[in-house]
Amino acid sequence: MLRLLAVFILAISFVGNASNVETSSDKSEGDTTDKSAERKEYIQHHLKDTHDFGITSYTNDAGEKVYIGFPLPVILWDGGLQVFSSSKFKHETAVAESGGNHYVIYHGMIYKTDAQGTINYDDHHHPTNVRPLDLSITKSVVMILVTGLLMLLLFRSLGRSYGKNGGVATGAGRFFEPIILYIRDDIAIPNIGKKHYKKYMSFLLTVFFFVWFLNIFGLTPLGVNVTGNIAITASLAILTFVITTFTAKKTYWKHIFWMPGVPVPMKIILAPIELLGMFIKPFSLLIRLYANMQAGHIVLMSLLALMYLFNSIIGSSLSFFLSFAISLIEVLVALLQAYIFTMLSALYFGFAVEEEH
Repeated sequence: MLRLLAVFILAISFVGNASNVETSSDKSEGDTTDKSAERKEYIQHHLKDTHDFGITSYTNDAGEKVYIGFPLPVILWDGGLQVFSSSKFKHETAVAESGGNHYVIYHGMIYKTDAQGTINYDDHHHPTNVRPLDLSITKSVVMILVTGLLMLLLFRSLGRSYGKNGGVATGAGRFFEPIILYIRDDIAIPNIGKKHYKKYMSFLLTVFFFVWFLNIFGLTPLGVNVTGNIAITASLAILTFVITTFTAKKTYWKHIFWMPGVPVPMKIILAPIELLGMFIKPFSLLIRLYANMQAGHIVLMSLLALMYLFNSIIGSSLSFFLSFAISLIEVLVALLQAYIFTMLSALYFGFAVEEEH
């Protein structure tokens, strides 16, 4: 809902200022190109992780860009620990100095450089500067910590309410209890079985609410696209893969390497395919979540950018209502992607502990 409110406010401001903006016929070709590049830069900035928490920005009367947000700690290992504030980078426009070393952010990555911020390239125009080990607290890390803390507080209070009220949830727990029961009764038990589902419930509940909350945060004006980061979705998929692999029974491995009831020549052919399938399953998990959330943000931000392109009350209004509709769909997608990730994880766990027929 916060994202919808933000879209509404943006639309009003765009439409209200439309009469004060130059018409497209008055713009030069170079100015149009600059505006198009600026819109693309804003979209890319929204999608990527950053070393500072920028909420919004605007250009003041003096033509200077003013950023609203706060810096985050930069933690590097470069022959020793280097810790300093990301404010030294001045929103990726300046060279930061720490312990006699100089660093610059180039395409979201921190490189070691000189006082002038020189970047050297190879024949393929790839930077050749040394990249120190980056352990920084980025915007995505902040939201992961906030989500983890929120989940801890919510479900700790839910557990306490169970103990105090004889198994009856109170407060916010009344909203989350049906969801927990649904994950248990309609996802875990049908796919894993009553005998083994309990040992996977903690992971299934954690990953469902973790993905759901992060998706919802991504729809707020904070502009945090955590689940649109392939490193995050890959980490979640790897956890599912590791749990599946290390809790699997011998029946699971038998069906991969030497399937019962199948002729020997077919076993030899199918074994490599089944082995490859072990790695395709987590890969499909990470790509599905990453691609859906990334695409949703790109579409929504592109529709908002159309308000600048149309530069008219009618065009901007149409773009606003379309953005509003997509935002409603994105709220559903946020929940749906959490459900799909949890459902497929439970399905893989069920394969791992399936009893021999």
